[in-house]
Amino acid sequence: MKFRNKILILIVLFTVFACAQDKNPVNTKHSYEVVVKDLSNPWGFAFLPDNSILITEIKGNIIHFKDGKKIEIKNAPETYSRGQGGLLDIVLHPNYINNGWIYITYASSEGEGNGGHTALMRAKLKDNALIEKQVLYKATPNTTRGQHFGSRIVFDDEGYLYFTIGERGNRDENPQDITRDGGKIYRLHDDGRIPDDNPFVKEVNAKKAIYSFGHRNPQGMTINPETRDIWAHEHGPKGGDEINIIKAGKNYGWPVISYGINYIGTKFTDITEKDGMEQPLHYWDPSIAPSGMAFISSNKYSGWKGNLLIGSLKFQYLDNCYIKNGKVVKEERLLDGLGRVRSVNQGPDGYIYVGIENLGIVKLIKK
Repeated sequence: MKFRNKILILIVLFTVFACAQDKNPVNTKHSYEVVVKDLSNPWGFAFLPDNSILITEIKGNIIHFKDGKKIEIKNAPETYSRGQGGLLDIVLHPNYINNGWIYITYASSEGEGNGGHTALMRAKLKDNALIEKQVLYKATPNTTRGQHFGSRIVFDDEGYLYFTIGERGNRDENPQDITRDGGKIYRLHDDGRIPDDNPFVKEVNAKKAIYSFGHRNPQGMTINPETRDIWAHEHGPKGGDEINIIKAGKNYGWPVISYGINYIGTKFTDITEKDGMEQPLHYWDPSIAPSGMAFISSNKYSGWKGNLLIGSLKFQYLDNCYIKNGKVVKEERLLDGLGRVRSVNQGPDGYIYVGIENLGIVKLIKK
């Protein structure tokens, strides 16, 4: 009888816990179409001017999807594949049609120390191969830890390039120290030069490319189409995933302030606010494990224009966030249970495309 009672208690606790995690309602008034099938982990993808797609797989290969066929791109950057590391994001230069530059982030073993760290490269595409490869930034030192590489890339309206690097599992040293790489968002010119007005360019020993710091593991970043601000999200620990508006020189708090706790349930901080540290625009508790991020700016989805879409790795859905006065006022699940959502982009046709692990890239269709 005692054993049976224990089983019943565990079932009740599991049910309560599952319900708490499943708080966002499911929106069933949509469907999807598989555009690119049979992908393992489509970490990033970008549309070329002819509407074909360049896709990064975390295991290290770049795929060019064109006319219904997948073409392997040769001479991809050599990646350090460990844990969350590998081939990461990919974007086109805003003036790609004239200059042909493609930007890629990846885990690299080049440089100081054993293991790897996040790097940013640009290259051009010719005859199904990358040419003119140039490493624009390589974080140091390498580490054999397998977590928190970041990494997303965006360009702003002035042509500056921003990219993210996670704190590589070293929360106590990297994110709050501007003399160290990791736990940062960086800003460069498109050729890798450091802008003269970067916030820490005059600080002794600082990493001059840093734009903001105090981040944990930002795997989503995009430009708000209305305000033109940079929005980013990042993984928290157990609880405390965040959405932030990124500003020059600001400290986003990790790990001094957080709405999360250690994975084992213990606390690493007792505070959620502190002077000089930014509050998140929104946070999740429990964590959804966010990855990929895009605003809907087209008219393809009635009632959703202006919404922010964020993938959930943990719960396997696309989070449809309704935004009002700069706040998330409502959330609902799209593509519920289809798989771990890794990447999200609005295509040139105005439709939303979503990279889903062990499935491919799907096109979101509203009924």
